[in-house]
Amino acid sequence: MTTNIFSLQGKTAIVIGGASGIGEAVTRGAVDAGARVVCLDLNADAAARVAESAGCDSGALNSCDSAAVTAAFDAVAATYGGLDIVICTPGVNVRKPMLQYTDEEAQKVIDVNLKGNFNVLRSAGRIMTAQRRGAIVLFSSIRAVTVEPGQGMYAATKAGVLQLVKTAAAEFGPSGVRVNAIAPGVIETPLTAPIKANEGWYNAYAAKSVFNRWGRPQELVGPTLFLASDAASFVTGTTIYADGGWTAVDGRFTPPGM
Repeated sequence: MTTNIFSLQGKTAIVIGGASGIGEAVTRGAVDAGARVVCLDLNADAAARVAESAGCDSGALNSCDSAAVTAAFDAVAATYGGLDIVICTPGVNVRKPMLQYTDEEAQKVIDVNLKGNFNVLRSAGRIMTAQRRGAIVLFSSIRAVTVEPGQGMYAATKAGVLQLVKTAAAEFGPSGVRVNAIAPGVIETPLTAPIKANEGWYNAYAAKSVFNRWGRPQELVGPTLFLASDAASFVTGTTIYADGGWTAVDGRFTPPGM
């Protein structure tokens, strides 16, 4: 029987950035799949609201604070007798040409997108390698492999996430721990709200998908929970591009007769 390999029944999961956007959708999806979920977010009040309606626990967490990440993960593992799944969704972008970037803006993007994910990998890895089981899912982006003007620091950090995932997969794998990434395309979240507000920009991004639309946060739940579940027991060090075909298709020109 293969009907239960996607179930998260009996597993303890942390979702970071679980109070909004993709993180909120994943939090709710993990609860529905049977996991004991702890929704962690920088916004503790928002995390508590999601947790109350989803039926899970919540807490405040700044993933850029390595000590706080370690303390939060240790507390969850102590409370539930282990830690099976960690999913980290937060990301930040400052859209402007590199020549206009300030040092502070560059550091902000590096701290959230790269340092934050490293902190999560290190703290989760310590617990999971010791218990010899676990799955970690980080969030990268299509910008890790294809860029546009104004995406320099964001693209660099999201590419860095992929290399962190591969390295952690190699290092943690002998202890039975899997590490993978999701690379979303353009999804309707608070992060992309400035683009959505610009009709021309919004339509141009929609046209780049083979479905001629943006993605929805709920459409990232399936790929994410697959990587977290036993259905992906032989999958590690890889990336799922949930991008509506963005990175697969050129899209600039359709030849005559096609």
